[in-house]
Amino acid sequence: MTGCLGKDAEKIRTMHPAVLAVTGAHAYEEVVTAVNTHVPIAPIQADADFDPKIDLMDAGIKLTPSHFAYLKISEGCNHRCTFCIIPSLRGDLVSRPIDDVMREAMALRREGVKELLVISQDRSAYGVDLKYKTAFWDGMPLKSKFFDLCQALAKVGIWVRLHYVYPYPHVDKIVAMMTTPDSTGGLLPYLDIPFQHASKSVLKAMKRPAHSENTLERIAKWRDINPDIAIRSTFVVGFPGETEADFQELLDWLKVAKLDRVGCFTYSEVEGAVANELPNHVPEDVKQDRYNRLMALQQQISADKLANKVGKRMTVLVDEIDVDEGIAICRSYADAPEIDGHVYVDNLDAGVKAGQMLTVMIDEASEYDLFASYRLHTT
Repeated sequence: MTGCLGKDAEKIRTMHPAVLAVTGAHAYEEVVTAVNTHVPIAPIQADADFDPKIDLMDAGIKLTPSHFAYLKISEGCNHRCTFCIIPSLRGDLVSRPIDDVMREAMALRREGVKELLVISQDRSAYGVDLKYKTAFWDGMPLKSKFFDLCQALAKVGIWVRLHYVYPYPHVDKIVAMMTTPDSTGGLLPYLDIPFQHASKSVLKAMKRPAHSENTLERIAKWRDINPDIAIRSTFVVGFPGETEADFQELLDWLKVAKLDRVGCFTYSEVEGAVANELPNHVPEDVKQDRYNRLMALQQQISADKLANKVGKRMTVLVDEIDVDEGIAICRSYADAPEIDGHVYVDNLDAGVKAGQMLTVMIDEASEYDLFASYRLHTT
């Protein structure tokens, strides 16, 4: 096991005695050593020149399918949201130099990756701790800055998807770089924005960054810049002190925002979080009721938005083939793996495989998914 909770190794071992090894966050060499120790390469497979500490590190330790990969650009966070314990586990923001990030991106592309999912705790703050230090990539100077990084990644030639971007004004320039839904490469018209709530009083209690921004104006401007942009977000209901009026403000906000993808969680205490000590905790039955109401509203918003895609042509990435059903389970530019919807494609060519991009025609839509017919093989 590796990651944040690995900080308390004894607790993990007590709860899960079968775990072979426990490491903390970004302990890459320890992970490789543990894997090599517990799952050594059989002698008949071993290459005399193979060194796991080197040969597994060029493009990171990849645990995803071969056609997509996560690209982490920083660790830690400078914000102190009251419901979050990431800074206590991972510390303040530590950005990777831009040339290091680009080296990994290109290595992943060489391995056949078709989609990069750019992640960190706060994408928009990338490079602040480095004072936007300049490095050289491909013979050109690049600042370790979010805008410069997006410009460089957009030229890698594969899909690039941005996650966890705070809604600051400078994001407008990033949206202007985004490509179109039928593209097979470039910065996808997709933003994962952690709005968390719409009530100013709740956001203040959460100590959320950018809570004073007029987010509805931001969203409208992004859609003016790129009408195809898909926006996803997550929300917390039942946060301590949230009133019915606060919750209704959130519902009203969602009706105007009309986000493409929404996740929702009921508030729960996290050991060590400041929010645990806040007054006026919301009863569990009220939390669940608010969750149900929010998701019912968003389901209708999603259904209406997806219905507008029927009859349109779209580029999709094949995640897997369901041989029994004779369909390809795919994703469009608007769908991140594991958290968003799918595009189910029938009338397949026998040669279609996972990791390929297809051009399809959208025939039907449900609340969260699209259904399409195979038309043309793209890449």
